[in-house]
Amino acid sequence: MKRIPEPEIMDITDEVAAYAQADFSEVNTAFVNRLLELAGALGSPIALDLGSGPGDIPLRLARARPRWRVIGSDYSWPMLATARANSGATQIPWLGADAKALPLPDAVIGIVFSNSILHHIPDPMPFWCEVRRILAPGGWVFLRDLARPESPERAAEIVQIYAGHESALLQGEYYRSLLAAFTVNEVREQIASAGLDGLCVAMASDRHLDVWGTPVAAQQPSGLNADNADMQTNKRGKPCEFS
Repeated sequence: MKRIPEPEIMDITDEVAAYAQADFSEVNTAFVNRLLELAGALGSPIALDLGSGPGDIPLRLARARPRWRVIGSDYSWPMLATARANSGATQIPWLGADAKALPLPDAVIGIVFSNSILHHIPDPMPFWCEVRRILAPGGWVFLRDLARPESPERAAEIVQIYAGHESALLQGEYYRSLLAAFTVNEVREQIASAGLDGLCVAMASDRHLDVWGTPVAAQQPSGLNADNADMQTNKRGKPCEFS
């Protein structure tokens, strides 16, 4: 089945509200647990979430690893507003930015992680190149996203299995996201073209794929952590805008 891209930014009020109110606690907990299995032994890295949405995943991670400097980010200002409102006592920085052109210095992020951003991006190559640019030596990548099914009919089946109890709005969003997702082979080609050799790509479930590891280009040891990294200026020497 050929990929059918969907809008890159979720900023329609009804869509943002429906997504924020949906119960993703089980899948988000599984995501954080898997990230900690892979990179939990790192001391005190800067961990950047690309495409945080309502913010549940970076907030869960910040609570699980208080020594880490967890940063949430999203290109949708309504989503960022929702994430800030959901923060409660867990205060982390929120960065409003395009994941394909981040206002951050080179080689400063110890862990780049993301859940379900890739299928939103029309052309993923600038995204992967930006991941390579900001990743610190010895840094980790963990990304989970939908995997495109073999047919529209299979996509509809997946929606009914996993979101049949949700609203028609969310079911429609889920279906379109499945059609916009990439396959394992497509993602492997993308990371190879971006110079991220060393990352692993594999199916994680009947509807998800995972990308994880330390790229070959970043495998030398690094002393960079949340205490000694300069996050105040971006790659152009301008102040970073956090909220």
